[in-house]
Amino acid sequence: MIGLNFTLLLILLMFLSPSDKPIVGEPAPNFSGLSTGGKTITLEDFKGSWVILYFYPKAFTRGCTIESCGLRDSYAELSKLNAKVIGVSFDDIEKQEEFKKANELPFDLISDKDKSIAKSYDTVGILKLYAKRKTFLIDPEGKLAYIFDKVDTATHPQDIIDVLTGIINDSD
Repeated sequence: MIGLNFTLLLILLMFLSPSDKPIVGEPAPNFSGLSTGGKTITLEDFKGSWVILYFYPKAFTRGCTIESCGLRDSYAELSKLNAKVIGVSFDDIEKQEEFKKANELPFDLISDKDKSIAKSYDTVGILKLYAKRKTFLIDPEGKLAYIFDKVDTATHPQDIIDVLTGIINDSD
């Protein structure tokens, strides 16, 4: 009985504990991470461009490959919208390099081994084993413009294009 009560208390605390969730309209959490190509990149590096920051659970898994290759295939159209794509997972940099090369991805992938970026974007998954599949659209001034909480890997690139085009058209 004590074990069950303790487990229920832990679950309750998990849901009631304060969380610094990113909020649309607020500045996006800054980040710094080791990316493919051996460079460290930050959000500040992309000032003046739209940023598509997508978190995925694990390189070389079916859903993550579909999502990443879809973004690759839509990269030219996203670039025309002044958008830069950055992928983030907990995979080590060697695996990120392999994933990028195997799928011919034209954008950088960040190794978030210490989970610091995922924590700041509230995307750490169950038992802290993987990043939740979420995408953040960040405007050229560094503010969160849109959060994709539910991602359909097959349609996600077009969903991003539709939302981004809508936001750009509304601001004109």
